Amino acid sequence: MLQLKPSCENCKKMLPPESNEAFICSYECTFCKTCVTEILNNVCPNCSGGFQKRPIRPLKELVKNPASKAIIYKPIKESFNQLKKEVGSIPPRLR
Repeated sequence: MLQLKPSCENCKKMLPPESNEAFICSYECTFCKTCVTEILNNVCPNCSGGFQKRPIRPLKELVKNPASKAIIYKPIKESFNQLKKEVGSIPPRLR
């Protein structure tokens, strides 16, 4: 079951289950659209993978399988810039 995390791991912007601003990597690291496009350049700082828009779980399914309430806050560190330089120009499928 996909874990629907409630906020961006970098800026703490709230990303409710119905948000169109939520993006995830293959490990479900969750970031807002602004951080993914303007700061991360589609490079996950945790696994170096790319991002996709997080799917929206139907309301009836949220009743059975609610979104997580656990906020993960790991702001981007200066060292991320080196990773972004190394892999940022490589398509995620080839990283």
